[in-house]
Amino acid sequence: MPEFSFLQDLIVVMMLSVLVVTVFTRLRLPTIVGFLASGILMGPYGLSLVADVHSVEVLAEIGVVLLLFTIGIEFSLTRLSQIGRAVWGGGTAQVLATIAATAAIGALWVTDWKPATFFGFLLALSSTAVVLKTLVDRAEIDSPHGRCVLGILIFQDLCVVPMMLLAPLLGTGAASAADVLRTLALAAGVVGVVLLGARYVVPRLLYEIVRTRSRELFVISVIVICLGTAYATAQAGLSLALGAFLAGLVISESEFSTQALTEILPFRDSFTSLFFISIGMLMDLRFVLGHPFTVLGLAAAVLLGKALLGGGSVLLLGYPVRSAILGGLALAQVGEFSFVLSKAGQGFGLLTEWGSSAFLSASVLTLLLTPFLIQAGPGLTDRLRVLERLERWFPGRRYREYTPEGLALKDHVIIVGFGLNGRHLARVLKQVGVPYAILEMNGETVRRMRKQGEPIYFGDVTSVEVLEHLGVSRARLLTVAISDPTAVQRAVRLAREANPKLYIVARTRYAVQVDDLYRLGADEVISEDFETSIEIFARVLRRYQVPRNVIGEQINQIRRERYEMLRDVAVPAETLRSLAGALGAVGVESFRLRADSPAVGRTLRDLDLRTQTGVTVIAVIREGQVRSSPDPAAPLAPGDTLVCIGAAPDIERAAALLVGEEPTGQR
Repeated sequence: MPEFSFLQDLIVVMMLSVLVVTVFTRLRLPTIVGFLASGILMGPYGLSLVADVHSVEVLAEIGVVLLLFTIGIEFSLTRLSQIGRAVWGGGTAQVLATIAATAAIGALWVTDWKPATFFGFLLALSSTAVVLKTLVDRAEIDSPHGRCVLGILIFQDLCVVPMMLLAPLLGTGAASAADVLRTLALAAGVVGVVLLGARYVVPRLLYEIVRTRSRELFVISVIVICLGTAYATAQAGLSLALGAFLAGLVISESEFSTQALTEILPFRDSFTSLFFISIGMLMDLRFVLGHPFTVLGLAAAVLLGKALLGGGSVLLLGYPVRSAILGGLALAQVGEFSFVLSKAGQGFGLLTEWGSSAFLSASVLTLLLTPFLIQAGPGLTDRLRVLERLERWFPGRRYREYTPEGLALKDHVIIVGFGLNGRHLARVLKQVGVPYAILEMNGETVRRMRKQGEPIYFGDVTSVEVLEHLGVSRARLLTVAISDPTAVQRAVRLAREANPKLYIVARTRYAVQVDDLYRLGADEVISEDFETSIEIFARVLRRYQVPRNVIGEQINQIRRERYEMLRDVAVPAETLRSLAGALGAVGVESFRLRADSPAVGRTLRDLDLRTQTGVTVIAVIREGQVRSSPDPAAPLAPGDTLVCIGAAPDIERAAALLVGEEPTGQR
């Protein structure tokens, strides 16, 4: 049945992807690589299991839109403004350097500079979807190199419009300079309208929608904002992905961003997998097998050249060498929009059919290798002996005046990361008179806080030289609270090697990193996941009137066991029994005395509740005033409220003596 052919293709895609990705997961390989491999296997150049590749590509484009939309929601306009230098400074340097280098190298083989320049356009773009998905999965999107890479990727997406407009000028010359300027002005106008909508229209619109209390209406409205903004930017010549990112920024400024993100995530994960599959379908296996050295050589040259140029752009922004290496590796591949641009180049005579096949095959290969390069980056920087020499040559030039030059401190605290945790700790240390020094990788934060008198310095905590300048060998305590998990691990290891007596407290976002940090030398590891769960169960136990000391003992036991109780899926039966015993061992009840209550007119000494029932009166409330140490000789009066503590059966007996009936229990 022809009308169901697309459904058949979709089922084939999903079933084969499940099998391939399951194998890759068992082998501990990135899932993105599994999806790309699935596409290569089932595509038109593989087993040809999919009849209508175009339909899959349409759904794949929705996946990219939703991926960038959710990243925009999580990022917000405020945070975007903080990486402005990365967008305009780093992005400009990376794109222009890549185009210039490619054109210069191409001029050695071809006499016409125009095709070489166009090939520079193709190589200047990196994969927004693959890079951001990998960084988000590795919790590195908020790291210094993650923010810088995001800024450069945004600039690359903005460059797509002029590149598409310049392609005919380089080829057939069908477009004029006036057409280019007109389209650029239209694109700028669309971006301006989107930003105005973020400030004035969308928050009010979402508020009115939420007032209807219709979840379905809210979900549909969020999807309309996402797809509508992406479509509008595409009509203006910008990419759908950039439009979706702007739509996410629009919603991020409203108080409903968290709910919007929650509703979109299931759709995003499903459609994004189709995008990676569709990219894999582009690889021509016959061409690769026929020209293996050409494809491998071109892919290697692209990865090496783009890593160097991308890393150099990060270095120009004043970031340390380690961040430059990690950023360069993340930007080393060819972007998905380059595939669209290459098709346009073929039409304008800028790319031959053979050249297009070689480019597509090498590009897909760079995408396949990208997750491995990003994953290997931290370990590579750890092993590079030349890195320490490079750090002396490039110590973060823009903020050199804020780098530590050998602090004369002793028994001090080193605070790594000046986010919320770092600021609170610094304020407390200042109040109690404990000396401290702060290390931060955000240069603007360093500059601003230095003006306010904070002992804050710009530097990379993964550098031995920086730690030595901060006096790590003389410090008493080191706290590491930054968003880069690999940097946290390296910092703990280096600090422990430099000072075996140093007390190290490390914060980690995810529970799986706890054991690694303890093994590297941390004395205390604070897991955001586990500490949140501890706070939740502590509050639940308080509502059940479990004594604070019992709750405290449970919390201390969990921390002593390094969260083992919470980490295991099956909690030991003995632990459950002890917890259940703690819940039922004691309770707090309050009884209000009526005029006919048996206890009215009698004293606590006369009642002798502790001997009679085992219950203790811990407070008497009279006329709104709480008497926490009630007078045992004072007569009880109607309206008094007695607060009692004891085991549940004992409280039942006390209720009969006090009010003549079983208590209803109030708190």
